[in-house]
Amino acid sequence: MKGYNNKYLLINLDDLTFEEEKIEDQILYDYLGGTGLSTYLLNKYSSKSDPLSPSNPLVFCSSPLTGTRLTTTSKYSIATKSPLTNFIGDSMSSSYFADKLKKTGFDALVIRGKSNKYRLIKITNSKVEFLNATNIWGKTTSETESLLSTSLGSDFSFATIGPAGENLVRFAGIKNDGGRMAARTGVGAVMGSKNLKAIAVNGNQKIKIYNPQKLNEIRKELSIKSLGDSTEKYRTTGTTINMSLLNRLEMLPTKNFSESTFKESTKIEGENLIKNHFSKKAHCANCTIGCEKIFITNDNNEPITSRLEFQTTASLGSNLGISDPNWIIRASNLCDELGMDTISTGVTISWAIEASNNGHLKESIDISTEQKLLELIKNIAYRNSIGNLLAEGSKIASETIGNKSYLYAMHVKGLEIPSYDPRNLPALALALSVSTKGACHNRASAYDIDFNNKEIFIDPQIIAKKTKDSEDYSAVLDSMIWCKFLRKSFDDFYYESSHIYSHLTGEIISPGKLKIAGERINNLKKLFNINNGWVRKDDNLPERLLKNESEKNQIISNNFLDSMIDNYYYFRDWDKNGNIPTKKLKQLNIK
Repeated sequence: MKGYNNKYLLINLDDLTFEEEKIEDQILYDYLGGTGLSTYLLNKYSSKSDPLSPSNPLVFCSSPLTGTRLTTTSKYSIATKSPLTNFIGDSMSSSYFADKLKKTGFDALVIRGKSNKYRLIKITNSKVEFLNATNIWGKTTSETESLLSTSLGSDFSFATIGPAGENLVRFAGIKNDGGRMAARTGVGAVMGSKNLKAIAVNGNQKIKIYNPQKLNEIRKELSIKSLGDSTEKYRTTGTTINMSLLNRLEMLPTKNFSESTFKESTKIEGENLIKNHFSKKAHCANCTIGCEKIFITNDNNEPITSRLEFQTTASLGSNLGISDPNWIIRASNLCDELGMDTISTGVTISWAIEASNNGHLKESIDISTEQKLLELIKNIAYRNSIGNLLAEGSKIASETIGNKSYLYAMHVKGLEIPSYDPRNLPALALALSVSTKGACHNRASAYDIDFNNKEIFIDPQIIAKKTKDSEDYSAVLDSMIWCKFLRKSFDDFYYESSHIYSHLTGEIISPGKLKIAGERINNLKKLFNINNGWVRKDDNLPERLLKNESEKNQIISNNFLDSMIDNYYYFRDWDKNGNIPTKKLKQLNIK
């Protein structure tokens, strides 16, 4: 099938061997690529072992659209068993690594085993080498990329872990291309557990396209559409603009989700960051939008730059009660250098502060100065002192110390909650609770439902149906792979995507078949979780979000959430306990 390489690379680090494996056309058609294909390959090679054991596969996957130069399509997906949740770990990143991975001649990498020495995997046009990485072990992510660029050449792109991944911090990420990171669910810890420091890719294999002339016409049209009103905020301010909106709507997580507004939010809102801290704008490979904004400190200390998104700014800002942009920029930069997810870092620290204040921790958690905050982040990455506990994430840490500290551990299934307060966002509340990867705002984009459908707030049935559809829609986005910031540039997403897929591959896929693919992918993710011990009670939210502590008229309650979950299972054709009937698996051709 055109548009693909029709093969993946199966790597065994135990004995430093590899094999080229064919991917059948039907699998590509059913799972598309990206998160769909990576989920399929994870299920194919997964066992029920510990996530940090050698037998846990680490899967990197490109997409059919990668390498086509269509705007925003230079992305890759990672799938593994998450050390945070013990369920499916699902993360994505973008830029040149994605394109060069596909141009090596493979659609995916499946990495198993554990090397007895620190290693670097070098892949060039289907040639694979296992290099000694002792000299770069212990280096930060940017140091690693710089050293590898010097030694291997600037034509390579690198996916690398930092000290957090090396030390098996359960929310470590994998960084590429100087600033992009597959951050969530602990994929970097899995990479570190294999003694794998980095992957270097460089290829010039051409992507075969069925109708290149038509695809080029579509590329030009879509590039123009991508510069319309729907992407303006991403092009101008970036996602940090969401801070002021959510604070005004009383939906901004503050001080470990104990409050929903931050009195000093204006200091860290996107408008202020652009005015006083903007350094430059950056683009991922083949992207016309350029959402990435680089900010710089402006105090008397050494200037530091960092890419800030809303999630990072809120998790390291309002949710910690921090209002100094300089602190947040330095903390974000440090997390990137150490290779840690900023959301889980901030939310886990906020849990620790509350645990300390309530006498549940012997150690005092003090972030009253910038230096103390940065030192705590370093201690997490290197597992020093209290950092060794916090490196486990809020769920395991709260279970370790007990004393009902789990009551203010803000996670779902072990993955820390992103920076949207779901008390008055019912679709988001449902999506967070049922998400197979844990608390994720990107696998359903359910906040779109909440902000655009106020009239459905009292109807759990309609919310459940829309949330289910949004999950399947997002699965197609993440499998083809389109950037979510492009989603509103389509007039008819499924029709246009099916049209593009057919011109790329030469295979006709209808809009209806694309929808079924999204449903199939989400069911396979759920099946992975069921096979690894999932039960209905895992689909839930922290009690703090289900109680009206502030005496405000919040929508979400235990009963309302349960009702939405019941209806969600119904629309998924699952049983009342959330298990998938055999009939449904057969219907979706899941084996």
